[in-house]
Amino acid sequence: VGMTPRAPVSGMETDPGAYDSTPVALNLSRVLAGRALANQTGELAAPPHPQYAIGLFLSCLYTVFLFPIGFVGNILILVVNLSSRERMSIPDLYFINLAAADLILVADSLIEVFNLDEQYYDIAVLCTFMSLFLQINMYSSIFFLTWMSFDRYLALAQAMRCGLFRTKQHARLSCGLIWMASVSATLVPFTAAHLQHSGDACFCFADVREIQWLEVTLGFILPFAIIGLCYSLIARVLVKAHRRRGLRPRRQKALRMILAVVLVFFICWLPENVFISVHLLQQAQPGAEPCQQSFRHAYPLTGHIVNLAAFSNSCLNPLIYSFLGETFRFKLRLYMEQRTSVSALNRFCHAALKAVVPDAEQPEVRFSSVA
Repeated sequence: VGMTPRAPVSGMETDPGAYDSTPVALNLSRVLAGRALANQTGELAAPPHPQYAIGLFLSCLYTVFLFPIGFVGNILILVVNLSSRERMSIPDLYFINLAAADLILVADSLIEVFNLDEQYYDIAVLCTFMSLFLQINMYSSIFFLTWMSFDRYLALAQAMRCGLFRTKQHARLSCGLIWMASVSATLVPFTAAHLQHSGDACFCFADVREIQWLEVTLGFILPFAIIGLCYSLIARVLVKAHRRRGLRPRRQKALRMILAVVLVFFICWLPENVFISVHLLQQAQPGAEPCQQSFRHAYPLTGHIVNLAAFSNSCLNPLIYSFLGETFRFKLRLYMEQRTSVSALNRFCHAALKAVVPDAEQPEVRFSSVA
């Protein structure tokens, strides 16, 4: 059986007229086409890559557990604090701006967490727009965390000296300056990088090495150093107060919250910055194309994991800064009681109106029936 196909082929080569090669060619082409179709079908039916499955699983976990906490928690911070403006304090004003930045970042994370193949990094315009949007909100969130740490140190350790400085007017001015600094820290480097790489067809703001160095230093190293310094000074003040007259339960909670703040900030943002730093310390391959030099193409799963960790900080901020604080819990309880009392009053009035209106309309119905 194995030798049968070879005889016509040899005959075809020696004497073309002795044997008609058309059926053999057709059969051979059909076999090759069938094998190619089978290979394509097998590739299409093959299971997805394990890295893709892992990324999809992590994205689902983030969407089910962390995203609702960050989205609903930041909305609650905005609603509760804005509904009681007359009782708004200076920390509440910072909480509102931090919640606004975190809310935008959490809402935008849905686009990023399901970008499992990093496909939009291949589109220069979309990659640049997403990078600009993410960096502005990232800087604003981190800058507000840093400023709130410094403000808490002033309120606790330098209360007598900085009483005139810590006013609502100065707090509003500080919030405006922080937003301006976030926009400037993003747009100024973007303008310089865009002018430098204007001729590149696949220019993406996220892949510029100078921008990545700036993001690591200005977005993590300096803020973490300031936050760690402020909270270490706050912890020292609380420890001294504990040695003198005993640490109150309220200050014990504050000390635990301080430790949670530093740990969550460090754990969430460290993987992202280590991932970028490792890429920056590596030299670009000489034969690689400019469009394929992004480290996210080489390590898509690692880049996806570090993005999820960074977004988790904005989801956990409401729990740490607000729900663990007694002031916000008191405001939230008061807000819910007011809403519950108003709804109960509405139900009572509606039931009373239903009880009164039929009695008032009944004589008119009888009169019309008599007429």
